[in-house]
Amino acid sequence: MNQLLRIQPRIGQMVRSGIFITLGVLSAGLGLKGFLLPSEFLDGGVTGISLLLNKLTGWDIALLICVVNAPFIAMGYFQVGRNFAIKTALAIAGLSLCLLLIPYPVATTDKLLIAVFGGFFLGCGIGLSMRGGAVIDGTEVLALFISRNTSMTIGDVIFLLNVLIFSTAALLLTIETAFYAMLTYLSASRTVDFIIEGIEEYVGVTIISHHYSDPIRVAIIEKVGRGVTMYRGAGGYGKRGDTQKEIDIVFTVVTRLELSKLQQEIDLIDPDAFVIQHSINDTKGGMIKKRPLH
Repeated sequence: MNQLLRIQPRIGQMVRSGIFITLGVLSAGLGLKGFLLPSEFLDGGVTGISLLLNKLTGWDIALLICVVNAPFIAMGYFQVGRNFAIKTALAIAGLSLCLLLIPYPVATTDKLLIAVFGGFFLGCGIGLSMRGGAVIDGTEVLALFISRNTSMTIGDVIFLLNVLIFSTAALLLTIETAFYAMLTYLSASRTVDFIIEGIEEYVGVTIISHHYSDPIRVAIIEKVGRGVTMYRGAGGYGKRGDTQKEIDIVFTVVTRLELSKLQQEIDLIDPDAFVIQHSINDTKGGMIKKRPLH
């Protein structure tokens, strides 16, 4: 019985991952075959490399996506893990099959709509696949590998890779093609951020108040409707000089829409409170869902 209880969550997680990856593959297939490929548009990342090679060589895009991503699947095996590599291999194979077998209709011939919505559906596909624990574009795996072995950040690697792709497109094709590729990439990247972070983008807020930590805690719970975590800390050197007095530090997670309300409540209690904000990509558990106020 206990073994069955342990297996059930794993099965549920596998089904959830499978649904996300399947939807991601179908969406990416629509973005490629329904928008970008008929008009010979490009994107950034490894998908952009595949599209560029397709345009220069005429080789089938389904084959190129598998071949170009193969080294990154192997890299992902060592950098992330076996399950990730298996899921990624299945997702990329599924995308290739979609491009070969599914007759996606050509949605539009308007270049602006192709760039924006082609990037949107491709970004949806990448984001949903990432939600399922896989990738259909090996850019992030390459960036992770380089960042671990150099002083560059993941963002730096992705940026430089895309600059190289867009510059190559401008040199070998046309500047207009490169510009549309940039627009497609921006649309795709913002969509990926939206899918990964969710509709409600959460913000972690740390509040340091020397005398009013508990009233701020109560206000967050009762007025904003969010949970809090209290830390015990000690003051360092500040505008009051070198002090080691113990203080309570308040931490909470809110949506961006609630930041103004939170700041208003803090200002009413302690206008001199030190407030630190930082974005959070995802959250789980706790009082993440808003508590109903009475």
